[in-house]
Amino acid sequence: MSLSRRYFLMSLGAVAAAAALPVKNSAGVFEPSLYAPADLSYFDRPITPAPADIRFGYAAITWNEKDEQAIKEISEVGFRGIQLRSNILKTYGDRPKALRDLLDQYHLGMVALSSGGVGIAAGTERAEIAKHVSNAKFVHDVGGTYLQVTDSARPKDRQPTAADFKQLGHVLTEIGKQTTDLGIPLGYHNHMNSLGEAPAEVDAILAAADPRYVKLELDIAHYQQGGGDPAKAIRQYRDRLLFLHIKDVANISPPDARGRTYRWVELGQGRVDLPAVFAALKDVKFRGWAIIELDSVPDTTKTPKECALISKKYVEDKLRMKIS
Repeated sequence: MSLSRRYFLMSLGAVAAAAALPVKNSAGVFEPSLYAPADLSYFDRPITPAPADIRFGYAAITWNEKDEQAIKEISEVGFRGIQLRSNILKTYGDRPKALRDLLDQYHLGMVALSSGGVGIAAGTERAEIAKHVSNAKFVHDVGGTYLQVTDSARPKDRQPTAADFKQLGHVLTEIGKQTTDLGIPLGYHNHMNSLGEAPAEVDAILAAADPRYVKLELDIAHYQQGGGDPAKAIRQYRDRLLFLHIKDVANISPPDARGRTYRWVELGQGRVDLPAVFAALKDVKFRGWAIIELDSVPDTTKTPKECALISKKYVEDKLRMKIS
């Protein structure tokens, strides 16, 4: 037999009221009850969803492995979160406390570590899992929050197959199980020239991975360049978003030295519809980190810090949002 929720709560209220009545002790003397009466009406009120709350961080990649300079200048620009890459392990891999102290000195938290690409070649699964779990342990010891992975599984001589997506989803899940045990959630980063380049490919990878252990770290510019609509992706994956890379992309002609017809640029300098992206984040009530990223300085007359200031100005002047 099923009871209505309200009837159930009313019954609980009656039990609580009865429990609040004085009771006789072993000597027949009335004593007050141990607990005060409980007002269970609060349990029958819906929880009001919290509004969106976006915290901005900045990625150190623009400084091309000059991480101490990146930490100092990102802090000076006004950010309170930073994403570092796995190259930081060369200096601090066995000294996580030293990195944590340096970040504390500049009032920065490590939002995420870019752990690199996950491979799916035969015979490499155990090594891939061990590498990324070890990096998650480092994040934990530094006091960081997330581990980010891309993949290095896109075939060179053929189109990806369902088996490729299935295997990558499996390996990601096995990594995510162990990083979750460390308290470090795993985010898969969609990326050009990876198995997760086009929207349908991102769909296939996430479908093959256990959503309990593998979340999406959505890079809005890579998703745009891969043929997708990042605002639509935010709504589609609203329950699986871990954090985001906020960046912009512009078309270039002629192609660059690598044959690319696009380049990453500061916010507001490209073709990503950034107002639509942040409207979608507001609609889904996203609460978390948005890491502004610029892979390299697009104009060699500028410094990484000057590029960071351009993006900060766009966020504050055009989007009317605060960085810190």
